[in-house]
Amino acid sequence: MAVARVNGIELYFELHGAGAPLLLIPGLGGDVRMFKHIIGGLAGRCRVLAFDPRGAGRSGKPDVPYSIEMMADDAAGLLRAVEMPMAHVLGFSMGGRVALELALAHPEHVKGLILASTSARTVEPSPMSWRWVVMDLLPRLPLPRRIDPQPRFAHLRQRAASRAYDCTARLGDINVPTLILHGRRDRIIPHELAVELRHGIAGSNLVTVNGGHFALLTRERRHLIDAVTDFAS
Repeated sequence: MAVARVNGIELYFELHGAGAPLLLIPGLGGDVRMFKHIIGGLAGRCRVLAFDPRGAGRSGKPDVPYSIEMMADDAAGLLRAVEMPMAHVLGFSMGGRVALELALAHPEHVKGLILASTSARTVEPSPMSWRWVVMDLLPRLPLPRRIDPQPRFAHLRQRAASRAYDCTARLGDINVPTLILHGRRDRIIPHELAVELRHGIAGSNLVTVNGGHFALLTRERRHLIDAVTDFAS
């Protein structure tokens, strides 16, 4: 457990296990704790580097505009800071967009991509749909800090960055082995966007699991752990 100074902010990170280098990038509002149920399983065969992105957890939260490109630069800087020159990269949800940009902008650091419950672009939810309730209303609730320690301004900065990102036209430029994992009933990032990734990234493999957006971190986590360790080993 440590902190690295990267791109003008402090990034909290943890290193676990030994084996193939593996970087974990959490989703919107998430931090290292998002992966708490899978790190142990991954660390048996991988050297796991997990970190809190800017705006979340124990990392810096500057109140300035964020972008996915900026967060990918943060990830690249962290890899250099911990002397992990190349790694497989697992990105979940928004973290998957950071992983995509990392592979596009810093291919020298990416050995392979694992894209979990993510997409190359966002689709705006219809007002009053289930996705609209989750994405627009829940973050407005005054939750106790022990449940949601992320300041609202930081959540909005991350969310704006994720919404603005679209690398669909550049997916063909990704030239590393890519595994796509997605829930069949994902109502936050529809499954068809995972199919879009599969068609856009040459040679990529799409594995569909039961459940929704967070299934890969909950009841399908054994599936995720086995798929990632087999892919990265």
